[in-house]
Amino acid sequence: MKSSFPSAASSCKTPSAIQSEIVQFTPALRAFARRFLRGEDDIDDLVQETLLKALNSLHLYQPGTSLKSWLFTIMRNTFCTNYRRQKREPTAMDAAMEQIAIAPSQEWALRERELEQALTQLPDDRRRALLLVATGTSYEDAAKLCGCRLGTLKSRVNRARGSLLSMLGNSFD
Repeated sequence: MKSSFPSAASSCKTPSAIQSEIVQFTPALRAFARRFLRGEDDIDDLVQETLLKALNSLHLYQPGTSLKSWLFTIMRNTFCTNYRRQKREPTAMDAAMEQIAIAPSQEWALRERELEQALTQLPDDRRRALLLVATGTSYEDAAKLCGCRLGTLKSRVNRARGSLLSMLGNSFD
């Protein structure tokens, strides 16, 4: 029984003959795309992208090899690339949900005021120690700046944190 699909392109075919042969493989490409995707629109998009890549890369095709296999390889690679890209990049729904999860700026402004107020209630030595460490100063350098031992500075920072947590309650958990 003779196949309705063209045979492998021979070395004597012109680029336009190969182009028309590529287009004749569209039904086979659609059938192959169904292995990867379910939606008809997605299948159409994959077939179209495959045909576009094949026609743009026609100079890379080696005459005498299986044109059908070459097209299927392009399709498989295109699908895999798109799949990896979709896993990496958030969808519009994911991005929208991420924005919903962010606390409103007014709430952060209130929390900042509460924190500033609580900081003013700390003893000066504890507040200074905590602020130095919180702004990125190493414990060793902060101890030198405060004129105390390393252990004393760590104790001040720990007590300051504990005092802040008890003053602020659960609002910063």
